[in-house]
Amino acid sequence: MKNKVIIPLYLNNILSRLVLVVLMSLPFSLSQASTLSSIIDSASSLWSEDKTIKAPDFQLTDINGVIHSNDSTKGKYLVVNFWATWCPPCLKEIPALVEFYEQNSEKVEILGLDYEEADESKIFEFTDSFMVNYPIILFDKSNESQFNIFGEIIGMPTTYIYDKEGVLIDYHLGEIDIEYLEKTIL
Repeated sequence: MKNKVIIPLYLNNILSRLVLVVLMSLPFSLSQASTLSSIIDSASSLWSEDKTIKAPDFQLTDINGVIHSNDSTKGKYLVVNFWATWCPPCLKEIPALVEFYEQNSEKVEILGLDYEEADESKIFEFTDSFMVNYPIILFDKSNESQFNIFGEIIGMPTTYIYDKEGVLIDYHLGEIDIEYLEKTIL
């Protein structure tokens, strides 16, 4: 008698069901990928055809009590950077934002929107330790409604860059550096 591999009945049923599920889902996965790819292609073509997304009308008060709005940033590039103290990529990009702002503040306004509920004194201490030289806006009662008008934030950091006329020229999810800012703005 030859050695025979005996697969218990319950394993046989599980294996056959698993194979059936994989075979049935394969066409769906392939069609899903092509659909997602076509959606991305369509969005890209729309973006390249119509780059007229304007900065929303906003009025934000920074931690020093200064009000920033479309009027106060008119004629400058506007960088709206959503960040949080608990976000490692946010912390990593702060020195680049500080250096870029130091070199270009006459033609660029950076607004750092701290998207967390944080104690003002802790944020002052935090920004002092990072030597932040651009305006920091807290997510508080006076600014909360304004945070959402820029768009849905799905991750941190998120950065919107508008040209001197207030037209959106770039949107970036993730850490940015000086080279990225120079390439996009200068």
